Amino acid sequence: MTFPDRLPPLYADLAGDARVSFEFFPPKTEKMEAQLWSAIETLAPLAPRFVSVTYGAGGSTRERTHNTVARIARETPLAAAAHLTCVAASKGEIDEIADSYWAAGVRHIVALRGDPPEQGGRFEAHPDGYTGAADLVAGLVKRHPFEISVSAYPEVHPDARDAQSDLDNLKRKLDAGATRAITQFFFAPDTYFRFMDRVRGAGIDADIVPGIMPVGNFASVQRMAAMCNTDVPAWMGRLFGGLDDRPAARQLVSATIAAELCRKLYEGGVRDFHFYTLNRAEHSYAICHLLGLRPKVMANAAA
Repeated sequence: MTFPDRLPPLYADLAGDARVSFEFFPPKTEKMEAQLWSAIETLAPLAPRFVSVTYGAGGSTRERTHNTVARIARETPLAAAAHLTCVAASKGEIDEIADSYWAAGVRHIVALRGDPPEQGGRFEAHPDGYTGAADLVAGLVKRHPFEISVSAYPEVHPDARDAQSDLDNLKRKLDAGATRAITQFFFAPDTYFRFMDRVRGAGIDADIVPGIMPVGNFASVQRMAAMCNTDVPAWMGRLFGGLDDRPAARQLVSATIAAELCRKLYEGGVRDFHFYTLNRAEHSYAICHLLGLRPKVMANAAA
């Protein structure tokens, strides 16, 4: 018989071999800008593979995204990745944006079809634009030798006809020249593992990095999940119930849920994680710490 007190601690002595990346969004105000840079400074010592900056629906944050990515590339040692979408722009306009990123030292693009400017609307390609993410990837590859990440949907893109057509689209994006795919957030490890079975079965051998969303505000995550076809388990609602006026307790619950997801993924062989930080560092930092990552300065000092 195995006694519970003899089981090893869940996070004891992990090898620290996980690789991470972080996503931020461009700030709208001075206060939000200070919060963003505080988060970057907190997470930078964990030596992420890259940090990415999102691009608003319909290209609504184009200038702010460019300025944020360019500043990261200019003022930090981090590899900065810029989100770029097909929405409401001609090929010529997108090519100019890609050229400006290359000139600013940005070598990594997260290439996405993009969301329509109006919530709930349908994507329509610009008459002179790229028809979708696969077309965008092909255009970027011709323009410059970017490293390119694309999106993947373990629970199927809301606009996809079915799971197979969604998988076919992922393959087209990778065949067009993308380096890896980053998944939409999800909350059950089996969701990722079942998806990976289908991905490998389709002959796709590229890295498919799980996207992790620590839940800061449960109502907000529910809204986002509804938009991107992500299942939110009923037990999550019960866990967050009654915590609206208890932010500290809510943060502990949130970090615990996300850490458990990451630990189960790690146990299943996953070593790459992409965190949707929402410009807040502490959840992601805590989870990375539990996964065995330590600031590089500390590691050098110990050596």
